[in-house]
Amino acid sequence: MLSRYSFIVLLTVLSLNAKAVEEFTIELKQHLFYPSRIEVPANQKVKLIIHNLDEQPEEFDSFDLNREKMIFAGRKAIIFIGPLKPGEYAFFGEYHPNTARGLVVASELKQGEQHVD
Repeated sequence: MLSRYSFIVLLTVLSLNAKAVEEFTIELKQHLFYPSRIEVPANQKVKLIIHNLDEQPEEFDSFDLNREKMIFAGRKAIIFIGPLKPGEYAFFGEYHPNTARGLVVASELKQGEQHVD
């Protein structure tokens, strides 16, 4: 059985060896996502940071990604997605679905490469 100290050391070593999750930032302003298209590495878990710069709340919604998250006005939300197979995954703002629209494109990228439009 591990002592409390050994357990903490083990967790620290495991966390240092864990692969860092890539982060991608999207801003929501005037009911539009910027960038509206973001390219992420396929077959990897990634972290989306969505910053709502509007004065109204919005709900990030994606049937393709199976995600739904309320983002209050002036706040940020974190959404983990993936690992995703190569392809395109649509998302939208539930309160402004005609304007707040975007696309996550999962593709085979080289390590550390990030594409946004």
